Amino acid sequence: MTTLFTHIQQLVNIREQSEVIRGKKLAELPVIDNAFLLVEDGIIAEYGHMYELELKLPQLPNNVIDVSGQCILPAWCDSHTHIIFARSREEEFIYKLKGMSYADIAAKGGGILNSARRLNEASEDELFNSAWKRLEEVSKMGTGAIEIKSGYGLTVEGELKMLRVIKKLKERSSLSIKSTFLGAHTFPVAFKDDHAGYIEQVINEMLPVIAAEKLADYIDVFCENGFFSVEEMETICKAGKQHGLKPKLHINQLNSIGGIQSAIALGAISADHLETMTDADISALSTSNMIGTLLPTAAFFLRMPYQPARQLIDQDCAIALATDYNPGSSPSGNMNFVVALSCIQMKMLPEEAINAATINGAFAMELGQELGSISLGKKANLIFTKNIPSLAYLPYSFGQNLVDKVMINGSFI
Repeated sequence: MTTLFTHIQQLVNIREQSEVIRGKKLAELPVIDNAFLLVEDGIIAEYGHMYELELKLPQLPNNVIDVSGQCILPAWCDSHTHIIFARSREEEFIYKLKGMSYADIAAKGGGILNSARRLNEASEDELFNSAWKRLEEVSKMGTGAIEIKSGYGLTVEGELKMLRVIKKLKERSSLSIKSTFLGAHTFPVAFKDDHAGYIEQVINEMLPVIAAEKLADYIDVFCENGFFSVEEMETICKAGKQHGLKPKLHINQLNSIGGIQSAIALGAISADHLETMTDADISALSTSNMIGTLLPTAAFFLRMPYQPARQLIDQDCAIALATDYNPGSSPSGNMNFVVALSCIQMKMLPEEAINAATINGAFAMELGQELGSISLGKKANLIFTKNIPSLAYLPYSFGQNLVDKVMINGSFI
């Protein structure tokens, strides 16, 4: 099917070549005012100024849609989520409001171990159906590509069950989906005093099956005091790489313990969270090829300091934005709010936030040649805004739903 969109107020993030955008270049967001866009068989086939239309398309298709007053952006690329879980954890939200600490909640059986217990009780079909609903919800808010992690199983059976659900989602959803094995999310109760035993289980019992069934694209470790040490992360990631899994890592959420430098040495695609960054960490990230993925809604929900976005950008780092959608610390998959919060609380410019949530998010999933910008030959995963006065209105008017329609692979959802 071929569709021509005309009189687009602004066609956003036009790029002839796709590459990770870093530092000051994040503020450069190429747009075409009063534009047209041709979508053919799910692919971006042509675009340009309206005055170029007759020259570029002497023969117009039958299906022509006037979208006057609307902007068209590439769909959001959410490169860090945990959307497979058995149930929400709003009771822990109430505990926090009453002043309980994370340790107090964990002592009551809360936290990651709460999600793990409930996930292991749930069937694969139950997990698939609830995750499918979440995928539908985030796609209607403009997300066209998403990374999904395991990590709430923490048993051989539970982790494999989660990854098989992700594989089924990949097969049935029109969204672009990447799968990440996060067996090293925390230590199960049975291995609280036997870290080596659980790591051995991850390496010898989980990874071989994951590789044989092709259940994951990446491997992740929560590297943090009280969770997995830098040395433990390195052991797990090296084993994962032997099975073809590239690292995408939870780093520097609470403490700086050398995770950034180790992640770079491991060749990680991205280091995610980064709430706690030293000057040495920022310097190391700025001279590496690794993308720093910022998760501001997690900081918002946990009332933690936000990631130092301005420092990262000013020192030439490559950053992406993602939701960290999960039941404990970021129960939202709304990338529009992520973009707004990044501007409001992390002082990112709208152009910087949009680049970080589209093209850089795509590269954080190794999808930069397929998604994340308006480029010839890329998938037509697009956001059509409602009539808005300017792009800055998107983060400015953070409480409104300004997404009119979403297109995935050339079809409206």
